[in-house]
Amino acid sequence: MFDVLLFEPEIPPNTGNIIRLCANTGARLHLIEPLGFRLEDRQLRRAGLDYHEWARVRVHPDLTACLAALRPARVLAFTTKGRRAYSDIDYQAGDALLFGPETRGLPEPVLAGLPPECRLRIPMRARVRSLNLSNAVAVVVYEAWRQGGFPGAG
Repeated sequence: MFDVLLFEPEIPPNTGNIIRLCANTGARLHLIEPLGFRLEDRQLRRAGLDYHEWARVRVHPDLTACLAALRPARVLAFTTKGRRAYSDIDYQAGDALLFGPETRGLPEPVLAGLPPECRLRIPMRARVRSLNLSNAVAVVVYEAWRQGGFPGAG
């Protein structure tokens, strides 16, 4: 399956929604500190409903530690600065799907550390800045899962 990496997430309900998404798709969720909330946050739990027990969630002190623990074959970063659409690649089991914080996206040093072909975007209409983080993660995870034939789906 896939690993979803949230780099310094800020808004508890977004992370709660992503926990629920990961429980439904089998993706593993990795939260990279610092977090903008505590894992015990009421809004986080409410958004995730009772799916916390079905999701695999790990917290990492920084991106370097996360990548060292995972050792992914490929890191795909999702950014408004990407030139290639998220739907124009072939996803592979074990891919790490990296998303930035809600208010600022992935920082330039993180993006610069990845090959340009691994910096992907979700197409949007002109004059809008971005999608909600949990919506963006859902779009990408479902595309990756679809390409693999929805393994584990009932």
